Amino acid sequence: MLLCLPWLAVPLWLAAAQGASPGLLERANETLGTAGLVTVVAAITVVVTLMLVRWSFIRPIHRTARWLEEQRLSGRSAHPILGEGVFGPLWRELAHLLTSLASARAAAEEEARLRDAAASVWTADRLRAHVTTRIDGAPLFVVSNREPYMHVRRNGGIKCLVPASGLVTALEPILRACDGTWIAHGSGDADRERVDAHDRLRVPPDQPEYSLRRVWLTREEEEGYYYGFSNEGLWPLCHIAHTRPLFRASDWQAYQVANQKFADAVVDEMDGSRGGLVLVQDFHFALLPQLIKRARPDARVGVFWHIPWPNPEAFGICPWQSEMLDGLLGADLIGFHTQAHCNNFLETVDRAFEAKIEWEQFAVRRHGHLTSVKPFPISVATMAGSGIVDDRPIEVRRSELLRVQGVSADFMAVGVDRIDYTKGILERFAAVERFLEKWSHFVGRFTLVQIGAPSRTHIKRYQDLVDSVTAEAERINARFATSSWRPIVLLSRHHEHAEIAPYYRAADLMFVSALHDGMNLVAKEFVMARDDGDGVLVLSQFTGASRELPDALIVNPYDTEQMADALRLALEMPEAERRQRMSHMRRTVADHNVYRWAAQLIGELADVRLETAGVSVVAGQAEVRPPASGWRARFRDESRVEMTDLKQSAPN
Repeated sequence: MLLCLPWLAVPLWLAAAQGASPGLLERANETLGTAGLVTVVAAITVVVTLMLVRWSFIRPIHRTARWLEEQRLSGRSAHPILGEGVFGPLWRELAHLLTSLASARAAAEEEARLRDAAASVWTADRLRAHVTTRIDGAPLFVVSNREPYMHVRRNGGIKCLVPASGLVTALEPILRACDGTWIAHGSGDADRERVDAHDRLRVPPDQPEYSLRRVWLTREEEEGYYYGFSNEGLWPLCHIAHTRPLFRASDWQAYQVANQKFADAVVDEMDGSRGGLVLVQDFHFALLPQLIKRARPDARVGVFWHIPWPNPEAFGICPWQSEMLDGLLGADLIGFHTQAHCNNFLETVDRAFEAKIEWEQFAVRRHGHLTSVKPFPISVATMAGSGIVDDRPIEVRRSELLRVQGVSADFMAVGVDRIDYTKGILERFAAVERFLEKWSHFVGRFTLVQIGAPSRTHIKRYQDLVDSVTAEAERINARFATSSWRPIVLLSRHHEHAEIAPYYRAADLMFVSALHDGMNLVAKEFVMARDDGDGVLVLSQFTGASRELPDALIVNPYDTEQMADALRLALEMPEAERRQRMSHMRRTVADHNVYRWAAQLIGELADVRLETAGVSVVAGQAEVRPPASGWRARFRDESRVEMTDLKQSAPN
């Protein structure tokens, strides 16, 4: 009876609370008495508490359980749990965990598929295991200008950003596996607030497994070393794109200072270790190998040069050619994207120095030190691992993307580049204009979406290029556009990969018209994004990717007529041919993905023989070095095509 009393009293109290007459409230009090009042309050408290528990705990738990069940049954979810509150941290960790599990499941499925075909795919896990065995406990150091994690101030706090980089994708699994050290320029405005007294911090933030050592440069040093010598001098020097390189003595001085600072950091990090592997990244550090080798001759030093190496006549423009080459030849291993770039480098050394070129080994012997020069074509990861799949028809996805831009079209091409004079964006626009002139029935039906991220805009020639690209897009649009259509949609801002991927998957074709490019990973990203097996790649012959992807439509970006014809061929190509070409390209990129690139590069570096007084030392064992023969390399002629094609565009 006592248990029923509170529930009978609740209506009376609710009525009173809603403005019932005082007389009614008094009669309720008389009926219930003091004990009844206490019981009613307690009952209401229990009810409210139960409701709060249900809404705050039980319902989110059921929601989480349903989501986990969906993940378990389907392996993916287009509607991940979002929210904060009590369960916010748990949901975020579950999302990370399930993303990792989805990636692992996809990797296992892909490996099983390829194993059935007598092949084996390289994954992050396989790379980690492979490198751990190969380096056998030796410390690993990676040096790059760009850091894998950057701390910046945002909205009154400090946020950790992960700059988009294929290099991080390739090398982070290795550093995690061996607890290595990544040495990079601390460029974030809050970077100094997150390091210890030795300028180090552990990364990744959510699961620290390796060290990041930050190197500090003054604004003047960064201006001269990075923007000046590297990007106004070496970049146009190595890319034959009709842009004159600028070399200033002050920039060269800053380049030397920056390289010395990085060398000091590497040597400091190596203190107390026996030997080790040092992998130097790109043209910002041509002097670094020699500086490290002088201080630590027991280190195995490798360099990967991510941009082309031009023919000897072009590189000879650099006033400090000898110093640059001497610094690079301090490395035990130098890697380029293609054999042609390796050949160009060896030809350059052959002309500049009294050095012995061992063509049969693709190596240079100078001052008793041997440097191997080999191609390692970089690539992309096989799987994005997002777990989110859009199964709608391609026509629907394409229409939606274009509708957001205020355009209606039947066909869509996509271009993705930094706005750089080497990317051939103006040449691409000219090809679109010529295409519409020659085949007017595509007017109103074909649109190029050009995703162009402005870069290095504090260099004047880059500012001018952004203005030129914008003006040319506006001119062509003014000539052809209608109220509901325009031929070029220019998106001039930085886009995350998740924003670009829908364009890859919905486009009829990808248009790459680079004037000169070491590899062009965008082309490979497009291929791997097309899990529907459709789409056409129009690809410049002056990219490293064109040597690996002959099933693309290979074009000369200086030939506007040829590119216009290629656009028509791509749009009118039969579906069976499109799918056959795409299948071949996807197999090539999957078999030679970025993890395989990293495994080969680190494996070659681990096999380096450290030489002393004519004796090679491998894993602690001495071996007499055999005499080299004078036979010229069987692959030397591979450089002739690129050198012949590009020599005429070298500055005089």
